[in-house]
Amino acid sequence: MSLSEKLTAIREGAKGKIPPDKLAVMHRATDDLRASGILQRVVKVGDKFPPFELSNARGALVASRDLLGLGAVVLTIFRGHW
Repeated sequence: MSLSEKLTAIREGAKGKIPPDKLAVMHRATDDLRASGILQRVVKVGDKFPPFELSNARGALVASRDLLGLGAVVLTIFRGHW
């Protein structure tokens, strides 16, 4: 199953689990983000990401150059304040 098909299945499943008023708020927020032009400013799949250093889950500083020395890097960013 492709990623697009999986995402469609998740959206369809959500329709039955999320109350319609809450789903409407979620869709409106998504539409507002798209209308803001943010999609033109985000990193796209395949784009080169600038070198970085971030703290890992244990608070240790990790440099992208060190990770790339081990192989491909997948970076996941979670919103919020820790």
